[in-house]
Amino acid sequence: MAIKDFNIKKIADSGQAFRITEIISGKWRFVAGNKVLYLDETNPLIPESFWTEYFDLAEDYEKFRNAIPKEDEFLTKAAEYGEGIRILRQDPWEMLITFIISQRKNIPAIKSSVEAICSRYGSLIEGDAGVHAFPSPEQLVAATEDELKACSLGYRVPYIMKAARMVCEGGIDLESLKAAEDEELMEKLLSVPGVGPKVANCVRLFGYHRIDAFPVDVWIARVIEEQYGGNFPFELYKGFGGVIQQYMFYYGRTGM
Repeated sequence: MAIKDFNIKKIADSGQAFRITEIISGKWRFVAGNKVLYLDETNPLIPESFWTEYFDLAEDYEKFRNAIPKEDEFLTKAAEYGEGIRILRQDPWEMLITFIISQRKNIPAIKSSVEAICSRYGSLIEGDAGVHAFPSPEQLVAATEDELKACSLGYRVPYIMKAARMVCEGGIDLESLKAAEDEELMEKLLSVPGVGPKVANCVRLFGYHRIDAFPVDVWIARVIEEQYGGNFPFELYKGFGGVIQQYMFYYGRTGM
């Protein structure tokens, strides 16, 4: 199915997923779970079922942009610039590990490390293209410290190892947390070594689709300081602040 308000390149550059690859100009590959999808940028025909939910196609993103006051010139421009971004419905385990990896790394470096652990530990799902699934907790818990260091993970290695052990040993049940209230979800995520408020909010937003979550990284902090004098009106976007955050992040990083 074709869909409006959907831009592959903007989604790929919005910092929410690290397994989206432009394999040749205008041709993109998405890897999610044990599934692979190829899309043409000029005619993105999306199959129904799994991918319909993954791309959050049932949601009307125009209504979020329409909620922005016209007098907020910066955010109006940011939303117009970011039109086509959607909040992907991704796997909480993958989001937990990839956003632990993301700390103090740029997007190309994050993608490189993520692909390294997928190639080393993930199950092969498309042999001709050499595409591997994201490794399961059980696969990743078998990793050695030296092997993970070889994936350019640096100081994040012990955090990744501890997170994998916590999931495998029942210290945190990522599946059951889908039904948790926001406060409990945040508390449980923060109990994972190496997870602070920014990473926890990224996992909430991109792994649990809690679209009120508003991660604040260096880009967002800079925008809030420069455009709002350090006082962003979060209350105006209650219930969908994460969507607004994505427009701010994408515009602040690529459009300003």
